Amino acid sequence: MPGALPEGEPMPRDGALPDGAAAGAGRDGFGVYVHVPFCATRCGYCDFNTYTASEGVLSAGYADQVLAELALAAKVVQPSRVDTIFFGGGTPTLLPPAELARILDGIDRTWGLSADAEVTTEANPESVDLAALRELRAAGFNRISLGMQSAAPHVLAVLDRRHTPGRPPAAAAEARAAGFDRVNLDLIYGTPGERPEDFAASLATVIDAGVDHVSAYALIVEDGTRMAARMRRGELPYPDDDVAADRYLAADAALHAAGFTWYEVSNWSTDSPCRHNELYWRGGDWWGLGPGAHSHVGGVRWWNVKHPHAYAARLADLASPAQAREVLTPDERHMEDVLLRIRLADGLPLRVLDAAGLAGARECLADGQLDAAAFAAGRAVLTLRGRLLADGVARALT
Repeated sequence: MPGALPEGEPMPRDGALPDGAAAGAGRDGFGVYVHVPFCATRCGYCDFNTYTASEGVLSAGYADQVLAELALAAKVVQPSRVDTIFFGGGTPTLLPPAELARILDGIDRTWGLSADAEVTTEANPESVDLAALRELRAAGFNRISLGMQSAAPHVLAVLDRRHTPGRPPAAAAEARAAGFDRVNLDLIYGTPGERPEDFAASLATVIDAGVDHVSAYALIVEDGTRMAARMRRGELPYPDDDVAADRYLAADAALHAAGFTWYEVSNWSTDSPCRHNELYWRGGDWWGLGPGAHSHVGGVRWWNVKHPHAYAARLADLASPAQAREVLTPDERHMEDVLLRIRLADGLPLRVLDAAGLAGARECLADGQLDAAAFAAGRAVLTLRGRLLADGVARALT
């Protein structure tokens, strides 16, 4: 089941932000996230805010609800332009392309897209075909992220994925044929039963698919998921950290040899990093539309009610769907900035660290977790060893 939302202070009925928070919205870029909470089935490892038709949650009328929230958002912030849009979920492409196009057009009419705006949608490989992809491309989507996870049938079975091993590269080829120059494939590594040769085959598949971007994440078992229950019952072993490290090294070596460069710990690209995710990692502003979506503008972070029925009810009552918010202190914003930026390939300036953080950085340098040449030039940049221990490095720097 979906994880719980954090606590926070009440949000005003109209969604207004504290004085001054919206004044500089989008000064360093502005993004829009659109959460589409529908899935055909729930994968065993997933704790995202998603729902199936069997749970009584249907997609009819959803685009109208998102557009209603957008109308409220326009009264709160007026960025000069929208630089990136990301439709995530769930499975956004369970909505008809025309409905996704309506939402995209609404964002453009409300705030205006920059001339080079990056517009991404996630998709499960089995949820799209060439005709749908052509419709999405014609509507203005220019980037697609396909959930592949693995090329091994037995690994897909453990993950409860519905597609066959050959469908993700076929969908990537269809996306390119439809006019998408930017195509991402997602991988998950460290699944119980995955062998080194299974992951090597998955890497070979994404490389041979000719995509420009690959995301690879270690399996994380979240409480409340079907997979966590199976592990508690002893049906599956828990993930092994050493295995995950070996898989990461294999991914980096294979992708580097194929012309990919890492730009964030879990992301590699040939020449086109995901600008929307970079906006998150660099502390930019964005508005999250949809149930459970999170937003951040001017140091204020808030989150919408989670259940689609509660979300629809709030909007029908002409009220903000936001459940609560938090106003970040300067110290909290600094800590988040360090935690996120250290994961990027260009790291962060040493001058932003306090005395304790600088001392921690020196310890990480001595342990080979930070690049010596970059450190001498005044920046904290992760080495390959540092990427394996990124969470620990972040703690040391904060």
